[in-house]
Amino acid sequence: MKTLVILSSILGDRSNSKQLADHLIQRLRQAEPGGSIKVRDLGADPVPYFDAATAGALFTPASERTAEQAAIAARSDTLVAELFDADRIVFAVPVYNFSLPAQFKSYIDHIARAGVTFRYTEQGVPEGLLKNKQVLVLSARGGKAEGTPADTLTPYLTQVLGFVGLVDVAFISAEGMALGELAAQEGLALARQRIDALLAGAPRQLAA
Repeated sequence: MKTLVILSSILGDRSNSKQLADHLIQRLRQAEPGGSIKVRDLGADPVPYFDAATAGALFTPASERTAEQAAIAARSDTLVAELFDADRIVFAVPVYNFSLPAQFKSYIDHIARAGVTFRYTEQGVPEGLLKNKQVLVLSARGGKAEGTPADTLTPYLTQVLGFVGLVDVAFISAEGMALGELAAQEGLALARQRIDALLAGAPRQLAA
């Protein structure tokens, strides 16, 4: 199995979502010694803001791009290629102000590309092209919102990931990170238990 891990916190090793990703990586290395794991840290190495120049580069035919546009497109192509190459994709996403981090939104803007990761059929129906991938979203939030209308992260990621074909998605959240040390420890412990349960083969999302 080839696993791609996308980190998106700005807090580095102090990040709770990164702690969950580190736990998963450790377990995967034990369970799949022959597997490969690639980590991209959007906090340490952010994807540039998706601006007019970026959009212009991606919508310009490759043969007509300037050198600057070719460099912009190459960056996006690299991000997309990582997704196509992976069998399993892990997104570690903290919740900032009820939503995902800006650097992760920029990443999504770079990989959601018409004709590359999705297309429209002749009937005008969108079809995601990133197919047959196992996906896990590891999130961390200060309060407790899982399963409530206050959880805006899960429905958004379900929709946008599904749009590019990533439909086999499991969500695990560490909640209560800002509700005191005990609550934070309990939230992280529960999330780690749920990760271990997935790797044990209960649900199919992370079955090797």
